[in-house]
Amino acid sequence: MSKGYLALVLHAHLPFVRHPEYEEFLEEDWLYEAITETYIPLLNIFEGLVEDEVPFKITMTLSPTLLSMLADPLLQDRYRRHLDRLIELSCKEIERTRFQPQLNSLALNFHHMLSGVRETFVNQYQNNLVQGFRKFQDLGHLEPITCGATHGFLPLMSVNPNAVRAQIQTAVQTHEKYLGRKPRGIWLPECGYEPGIETYLEEAGIRFFFTDTHGVLHATPRPKYGIFAPIYCPNGVAVFARDTESSKQVWSAHEGYPGDYNYREYYRDIGFDLEYDYIKPYITSTGERKMTGFKYHRITGEGDHKELYSPENATAKAAEHAGNFMFNRQQQVEHLAGLMDRPPLIVAPYDAELFGHWWYEGPEWLNFLIRKIAFDQDTIELTSPSSYLQKFPTHQAATPSTSSWGYKGYAEYWLGQGNDWVYRHLHKAADRMEEMARNHPHATGLQERGLNQAARELLLAQGSDWAFIMTSGTMVEYALKRTRDHIHRFTRLYNDIENQSLDEGWLNEIEKKDNLFPEINFRVYAG
Repeated sequence: MSKGYLALVLHAHLPFVRHPEYEEFLEEDWLYEAITETYIPLLNIFEGLVEDEVPFKITMTLSPTLLSMLADPLLQDRYRRHLDRLIELSCKEIERTRFQPQLNSLALNFHHMLSGVRETFVNQYQNNLVQGFRKFQDLGHLEPITCGATHGFLPLMSVNPNAVRAQIQTAVQTHEKYLGRKPRGIWLPECGYEPGIETYLEEAGIRFFFTDTHGVLHATPRPKYGIFAPIYCPNGVAVFARDTESSKQVWSAHEGYPGDYNYREYYRDIGFDLEYDYIKPYITSTGERKMTGFKYHRITGEGDHKELYSPENATAKAAEHAGNFMFNRQQQVEHLAGLMDRPPLIVAPYDAELFGHWWYEGPEWLNFLIRKIAFDQDTIELTSPSSYLQKFPTHQAATPSTSSWGYKGYAEYWLGQGNDWVYRHLHKAADRMEEMARNHPHATGLQERGLNQAARELLLAQGSDWAFIMTSGTMVEYALKRTRDHIHRFTRLYNDIENQSLDEGWLNEIEKKDNLFPEINFRVYAG
């Protein structure tokens, strides 16, 4: 029997970006890149593990906005066309580099990779990757958990309890719709927690959630086993905390594995390197250069000069790093097992998009790690939070502390000089949404549609991604526009509903634009 457990948790989330009013939209590339570089590679890894009968368990957030986009026929069709353009570019790259053997080999690799991605997307999963995640859920290898409906930062909306309730209950409803069962766990958006949020989780049937390290370390009373065993909130909802050491080995820009000089360089892309006329058909229709995903160089070192990438060397390094990570977790468990009366649990959470998109070799690292844990040692075992709680149901009761993950750990990224103006509008809109839900409980027809759309617009305005982007300084104009557009639509709906002057034509238009959560029920805001 193993001496301890490792829970790998991948948080897969993207903000809802869908613009049917345009033929193409740059920010939709966020989804296309993640499908090509992260979600399909991960599904392929899972497929190979199942075929080889490798035992594994992994936990993965599938946020409601991500599920909605993956299942959307418009975005599925646009992604397929995006992929076909990249395959066409790969053919041109094979021809362009025919007299440069090393570059030509890399171009051929891209062509084979993209062709395989298309085969997986179109033929294996019929354009809908939700089927893939559901398959591994049903096989018992993947525990999908949910998130806030639109990744709203819950502590900063808790002045209106029904705003928090709507984020959570809409998320659970969406999860069940796409995955066929209610989620047992939730990734609180940005790990944002304050005492009391567990009340809404219990209401929705959620049995566990995650905080950053200090959320549990600073719990009251202080947990006997620190972060290496879950605690229970007073109402019985379990809390798991991030292990700093395992995170640092993967996340750290200076010490983490992804910074190794053998790995592929993220920022060097032919979309910016090659002659404009050659690359023009594969960048934006407005003529702005952008990332294509074709990256031929390795990290190499400081400075502009970059050596060409070697897939063989990078794969060997990923295997080495997987072995190192496993060794370090074994040492952790060996030490902790002598101090605890139960097998220790190491929780290692990461953004899913790190694997493949930001760290190209990440999926292969994960593949090596899972196989090594299964066959090369017997100290640690992969598990999920639900499985751990089932095996070891008795734990200390304590109340976690207010916390978030990210910069400084107390919400500073989501409430600062660049974005604090947002919250007075979101709070006012939440109060108005509650008012409408209580004033019109029996609404039908056009009025009910308007109320449901108002709920969608409020949820979309609350997405933490917009505040994050405003602080980070990238794509700020888009984040500002999205926040303002949703608030303006909500305000017009509020005025039109109260004045009984809803414009059905305009309502049709915004229902088509913001079409997620088709089963939403505005009455959740009535409490």
